[in-house]
Amino acid sequence: MNILIAGYGKMGRIIETLAIERGHRIAAAVDPFYIEEKTASLAPVFKALADLDRAAALSIDVAVEFTRPDTAAANIKALAERRIPVVAGTTGWLNQLDEVTKAVNAAGSSLLWASNFSLGVNLFYRIAEFAAKLADPFPEYDVGGCEVHHNKKVDSPSGTAKTLVKKVLAQMKRKKIAVYDKLDRPPAADELHYASLRVGSVPGTHTLTFDSPADTIEITHTARGREGLASGALTAAQWLVGESDGKARQGVFTMDDVLESIL
Repeated sequence: MNILIAGYGKMGRIIETLAIERGHRIAAAVDPFYIEEKTASLAPVFKALADLDRAAALSIDVAVEFTRPDTAAANIKALAERRIPVVAGTTGWLNQLDEVTKAVNAAGSSLLWASNFSLGVNLFYRIAEFAAKLADPFPEYDVGGCEVHHNKKVDSPSGTAKTLVKKVLAQMKRKKIAVYDKLDRPPAADELHYASLRVGSVPGTHTLTFDSPADTIEITHTARGREGLASGALTAAQWLVGESDGKARQGVFTMDDVLESIL
């Protein structure tokens, strides 16, 4: 694949290294926030797309977008206008998903977004869903959890935590409301409290806890680094453009669609 990397921070550079190792080509790398002399050629997505000649733009098979919540939606729409498929791993912008979906569909383009592209995390989601369904008939098992990330992360709770809680609530009749803020009161019976901690250099740890007076059941996913995210994003990109199975997709998808095709 010829890949446009949108966002040349730590994730973008890991994706670049892994993509080249797998035989892909980096057509361009753009980032409005990464400013150093050695990367003076890097530019915001809009300017980079305007500067690409038609032949170069047509040679891009897919864009992998890991920027910031305040730029992701605009980046995706700019890429969709040029019918460049996008794999988006930025979190914190999903309040704009409806308008982005409309823009992608109107352009006849494609988008695959995920709060976390790690294969392990997506398997963790499914394990958590099954555990929530099993625990639901037993009210003595209350459910909650917490997530820990490095102190440079700009959103809280994490997108992964929000996705996890949404999936758990979908499986439980007695839990209906997610609470992420500090509680100065006991949680209501239908509330699921999920807390966040930002400290040090933690890549990402998410825990779901089922607690009863008799015992505790905990399910935890602990990331060792960002390589799992990068690997999953490239797998998603191959699926989106049809490199893995010859079926190029059009529309808006999530990592659930990729997993369904594998399982």
